[in-house]
Formats: sequence, C-alpha cells, structure tokens
Amino acid sequence: MMRKNYYHKLACMVLLLMVLLAYQSYTSRDKEPFPDVKFIVAAHVSANLSDFNPNTLNHVQWQKLGFSEKQASTILKYKDILGGKFVSKEQLKKCYAISEEKFAAIAPFVLLPENTLDNPGQPFKNFEKRSISVTGKFNPDLYSEQDWVKIGFSEKQAEAILKYKKYLGGSFVSKEKFKECFIISSDHYSKLEPYLLLPVNTPADFKNSFRNSSFKEKIRYSYFDPNLLDNEGWRALGFSEKQAITIVNYRDRILKGSFKSPEDLQKCFVISSEKFQELKPYIKINAIPDRKQEIKQEKTDFSKTNLNTITFRQLLEFGLDEKSAGSIIGFRKKLGGFVNKQQIMDTYNIDKELVQKLIAIAPLDTTDVPKYSLTEAPEEWLKNHPYFKYSADKIIYYRISNPDDRKIWKLLKLKPEYETRMRWYVK
Repeated sequence: MMRKNYYHKLACMVLLLMVLLAYQSYTSRDKEPFPDVKFIVAAHVSANLSDFNPNTLNHVQWQKLGFSEKQASTILKYKDILGGKFVSKEQLKKCYAISEEKFAAIAPFVLLPENTLDNPGQPFKNFEKRSISVTGKFNPDLYSEQDWVKIGFSEKQAEAILKYKKYLGGSFVSKEKFKECFIISSDHYSKLEPYLLLPVNTPADFKNSFRNSSFKEKIRYSYFDPNLLDNEGWRALGFSEKQAITIVNYRDRILKGSFKSPEDLQKCFVISSEKFQELKPYIKINAIPDRKQEIKQEKTDFSKTNLNTITFRQLLEFGLDEKSAGSIIGFRKKLGGFVNKQQIMDTYNIDKELVQKLIAIAPLDTTDVPKYSLTEAPEEWLKNHPYFKYSADKIIYYRISNPDDRKIWKLLKLKPEYETRMRWYVK
C-alpha cells in the first residue's frame, strides 16, 4: 500500500514538471534576447568626429557638431570680427559660445596650430613678424584703416581692429579693452601701450555709458545758434540720434520753433547739467524779435520747396496744424527722407485734404535720401528704419553666409507690398 502511494506521488511530480516545462516553452518562444545597454555621455561628442577646419564650417555644420542655432551664429560672427578666419586653437577657444568642456571635446580634431605664434602657413603668417612702429602718443579711436596699416598691421588686421572697435560700440574705451582685441598680440600691445591715449581701466558703468561718452574727445565746440541746428548738427555736438530728435522736437513743438535763451535749452530733459555747462559758452542765439518779424514778412514759395527739406514752420505757414506738421516731419526723419509723394499721404494723423494740395504744388527731390544694399546696410539703420526693422535680424543673419542681395531677398520671402517699399531704399 505504501509503495503504491509512493509511485502515485512520483507520477504526479513528473506530470507537474512536464506541465511547467511546456508552459515555459510556450511563453518564451516569441521573446528575443535582452539587448546590451550602452549609455551615451552628453559631453562626449568626439566619437563621431573627424579632423576639420573651423574656417570652412557653415551655420548648419556647427550645429551638427552639437552647438545650438544661437551658438553657431555667435561663432560665425566672432570669426567675422577676427577678420574672417581663425588662425589658432587658442583663438577659437576665446569664443564665449564654446564652453571649456566643448572645446576640450573638439580640440583634438581642429586643424589649426595650438597658438597664433605657431601658425606659419596661414594668411596671417606675418602677423607676429611685421614690425610695429609708433612715433608718438595717439588715440586709437581716431585711427582709420590706413592709419593702422601705416604703423605695421596688414589690411585684414586693420579691418579686424576696426570691426572690434565697432563691436565695442565705436570706442576702445580703455587700455584694458584695447588689449582684449583678438588681432593685437601681447607683443604688439606691449609696444603700443605707452603711446595709447586711453584710460587704463574700463569704467564700472561702461555698458550703460560708453555710447554717450566714448566720442567726447572728438568734439570740437564752436559758436552755434541752437535755433539753426538740425539733427546732424546736434549729433555733431555729441548727442545720440534719439537725443537729437528729442531736442529738435522740443524746440519746434514745445517752444513753437525757437529757443529764447540758453536757459530754454537747459530745460530740455535729454541735456544733462554737465553737458549744458560744456555747451553754454558757445551758445549764440540771434535776436528772436527781429527774426520773428522777418519770418512773418517772408512768404515761402512752395512750388520751389523740396518736400524732403520743408520745415515744421513752413508746414504751419501752409496751413497745417501742429499735429499734422509734426507727424510729417517725424515720419520723414524715421525714413531718412521720402522717395515718393504717396508716402506723405500715408502718414498718420494728418489733414489729408490739405496735404494733397501741398504735394500737388511742392516738388520732391530724393537725391539725398540714404540708400544701401542689403549686404552693406548698417545694423542700426536696418533696425530703426520703419520698412526694414521687422526683417532686420533676418537680413543680418542671412548676409553672414549669403553676401548676395538676390539670395537674401529670396530667403526673406516677404509679401510683395512689403518688398516693394523696402526696395525704394535699396540701391
């Protein structure tokens, strides 16, 4: 009986094992082997890299190396500031868009010498060998490209130095900033430093103040009548474009066309007390009562008055109110001048009926209206011009790698009416 029970249990166990084996075979028949897991370290970009020359890479190729679109743009602009070419790994490393970790990853594959001094075969090979000769103290802010060439720099180097100055805002500001110029080696700087008419250190408020203070040395004051100055006249006295526009508007609109005394000038909020004290000895205001009498007696011949030079007072004389006259003058200043009479009719807040009579009588001379190609237009002009400012960043970006107006127009993909009015100001 016991033996019979033993065999009974053994048979049950065998049967159970067979069921388990069959179930395992059934459930695992469609499974594949578990794949090996390989972890990729984010900073490790060298695995897919091969030797490359950073001077030949375009915007897309820099992105393929792992840089963002903004970083790629910054690297290309930095190269442009250098004169269009990296001459060493040391120079490439200075680009703030390339982190130390990123540079360490790509450095072994960069086809450039380690230092500028080790670069015997590039277009800048005479960079260190050219002798620099300075005869006396000088302000580098006042030097032209030819001046830099005369003291020993090549034309490309001189061009790069001027681009660097423009990058800083139009002035080197200090010896400290001058020394940071990528083109000027430590050897060159040691030769130039004793002769530089610049402060040693950069002002603490440099970022906020350089545009107002950097050209102070250039200004040569002489006697002037503030009632006769236009925008350019005020800019020649050291004011920015916006400040000049504000002063002219203050005179023409608030003071009805003239400053009666130097104190009136002092009240204009864009003229600081320090600036006013500099100007005051040179202010000569003609006798206002006599001038008013003359103005009242003189009548403007509007058939001979150019709509691009017509004044606020003349518009009032024609019969326009101050609001209409101010709108026309303001819009004309933003454009840099009208190129057709329809633009005047499109000005906001004007008496269209009276303006229609004016443009039917007065001529329009467009000779002095500034025009540029898209590749040469100043960035400030593009960003402030009513017709270009909305496309300014795209134009500046596209012309870095496409210095051809026709290609830039195609890339912009503008509405026909927008492109038409922009082309009025393109030469």
